[in-house]
Amino acid sequence: QVQLEESGGGLVQPGGSLRLSCAASGDIFTINAMGWYRQAPGKERELVAQKTSGGSTDYAHSVRGRFTISRDNVHNMVYLEMNSLKPEDTAVYYCRFVGYTNNGPSVPRHVEVWGQGLLVTVSS
Repeated sequence: QVQLEESGGGLVQPGGSLRLSCAASGDIFTINAMGWYRQAPGKERELVAQKTSGGSTDYAHSVRGRFTISRDNVHNMVYLEMNSLKPEDTAVYYCRFVGYTNNGPSVPRHVEVWGQGLLVTVSS
């Protein structure tokens, strides 16, 4: 009922920049939060950055000051601007959607949806 389309991953040299995009579509009633998580090889998935519709923004300590998350509420999109990339930022990055979908005559349904993931490789 909610689809996420991610774009923007790839290979970048240390110190470089990348911008990730994620568009949510479908029968969306409301969005509570959209954000980005990442999973490096052999590690657990971790929060990178998240922005709630209530206005709060959270960043992982390791990316603070280098990454910026932003949202386009009109088009249901979330972006992650990544600067000063380091080899340890190498991971698969996942877009996450939390919100509600229309449910006919019933109350809206709460959903959590993940994107398929984007590989970001930081290497010289």
